[in-house]
Amino acid sequence: MTWTKTAICWLLATSVSAFVPSKQHPTFSPSSSLNLAIGDTAPDFSLLDQNGKTVVRSSIKKPLIVYFYPADSTPGCTVQAESFNEQVEEIKKTYGAELVGISGQDVESKQAFAKELGLTFSILADNGDNVRKSFNVPKAALGFLPGRVTYVLDKAGKCIFQYDNLVDAKSHVEAAKDALAELKASQPAPTNPFASLFG
Repeated sequence: MTWTKTAICWLLATSVSAFVPSKQHPTFSPSSSLNLAIGDTAPDFSLLDQNGKTVVRSSIKKPLIVYFYPADSTPGCTVQAESFNEQVEEIKKTYGAELVGISGQDVESKQAFAKELGLTFSILADNGDNVRKSFNVPKAALGFLPGRVTYVLDKAGKCIFQYDNLVDAKSHVEAAKDALAELKASQPAPTNPFASLFG
């Protein structure tokens, strides 16, 4: 009986802390069979955002951050959304990328969450968690909670980076920006077709 009480208390403590931001060091999750692997093309999806706009992954022809979060209006998810919202303009201007957040609640929940935080990027309603399942996002807290995982896709939709950290929600934005910076650095510099005429 004592062991059962201890196990239940540990599980409750772990579950509660999962939604509370922490100052732990960020951890990178290598690709595994339970996750979209680096180099794989991300599954296509078509979901409604908080404004009723349909967002289709394959129609976005630029780098894309796709972050999965457990639930709207929870402490950790609020910190994560605010962190991305503070950086969304830099993500677009510096890296030419787009950003979407995805969780399992409905459009009404997304509307309330986006309005509460003044979000300027799309958060998508994945009713039934079908997109989460298609990405094989691993669960957290011994499988009891939806995972908090961020993917960075190149303009062709290929996964170039994944970051899995349930506890340190704020760290996802910097991890994603670092991946975008590496992607940008790996691209050939644009050439001026008229340079040879004036050289």
